[in-house]
Amino acid sequence: MTLAPGSATIPGVTHHRADVNGTDLHYVTAGTSGTPVLLVHGFPETWWTFHKLIPLLSGHHRVFAADLRGFGDSATATGEHSGATAAADLVELITRLDVGPVHLTGQDISGPATFRVAAGHPHLLRSYTAIETGLPGFGLETLADVTRGGAWHIGVLAAPGIPELLLSGREREFLGGYAIPSLNATPGAFTDSDVDELVRTYRRPDAFRGATGLYRSMLAEGGEIRELAKQKLTVPVLAVGGGCGEFTSATVRQVATDVSAVSIDGIGHYVAMEAPGRLAEVLRAFYAKVDGSRAETHRERRAVAAPSREGARYGESDRSA
Repeated sequence: MTLAPGSATIPGVTHHRADVNGTDLHYVTAGTSGTPVLLVHGFPETWWTFHKLIPLLSGHHRVFAADLRGFGDSATATGEHSGATAAADLVELITRLDVGPVHLTGQDISGPATFRVAAGHPHLLRSYTAIETGLPGFGLETLADVTRGGAWHIGVLAAPGIPELLLSGREREFLGGYAIPSLNATPGAFTDSDVDELVRTYRRPDAFRGATGLYRSMLAEGGEIRELAKQKLTVPVLAVGGGCGEFTSATVRQVATDVSAVSIDGIGHYVAMEAPGRLAEVLRAFYAKVDGSRAETHRERRAVAAPSREGARYGESDRSA
C-alpha cells in the first residue's frame, strides 16, 4: 500500500489496510515464521509505539501491529466509538488475517478492548498479554479521579468535542510537552522523530475521537466488564508492569485463572519504547512457554486418539475371527 505522506516506517515491515466492521484499519506486518503476535497500542500512541519491539520479535514470530479505529493511519472514529467497537474491530481483523490463534498483546487504554476479545473469543487467542493497563470495574476508573491523584487529561479526552476545542493546533505541546514526558522515565526513549510521527497522526481532522471513545467507555463500562469477568479467562495471561508497578497484575489476577506477572523496574509507563529489549525477552519467553504447552497438549491428544499397534492388531484379528 502507499504510505500516508510523511509517515514513518522501519525496515522489515510492510503496511496493509483491512476493511473490517465498517471501518478501515491500518496495520503493519513483520516476520515470516513462528506463531502470530498481534500488538495493540494505547494513548497517545499508534503502531509506532512498537517500532523498536517489532524487530526483536519478528525473528521468532509473525508480528502484526494495528492502528486502532480513530488512531494512526486507520480511519477516524465516529462520535459513538467505544471499547466494544474497538474489540469488534480486532475480532474481525484477527479473523481476516487468517493465521490462526494469536498472542494478543495490548497496553494502556486498549486493555478493556483487548480483554473483551479474550473474554468473548478465546478461540482466537493463544495467549493474552496486558501491559501497563487495567480494567473498568476493577479500579481503572480511579486514574481519572483528580482528587486522588488521577490524571486530568482523561476527563478532557473523554468529553466529546473538548479535545478538538483545547488541543487542535497544540498537538505537539500536548504530546511532546505533557503526555509523553509525564509518564516517561527513560531519557532518550522518545526522539524528536518519534514525537513528529505521533504529532502527524494526531493532527488529522477528528484525530482524538478514537481516544475520546475509549476513555468515555472506560468511565462507563465497569458493570459490563465485571459481568464479562464472572467467567474468568482460561487462556494463559501475562501481566507486564512498568511505572505503574503491580497495578496490572493485581487486576488480571481477578479476571483470569492462569496468570504470570513480570515487573520491569526503573522505567515509566511506555514499556515498549523505554525498555524494548527487556520487554522482548519477557514476551518471547512467555510466548515460547505457551506454544510449547499447546504443542505438548496437541501431541497428547493425538496419542490418546490413535490406537496402539497392539490394539490395532488385536482389532484386526478380532474382526477377522
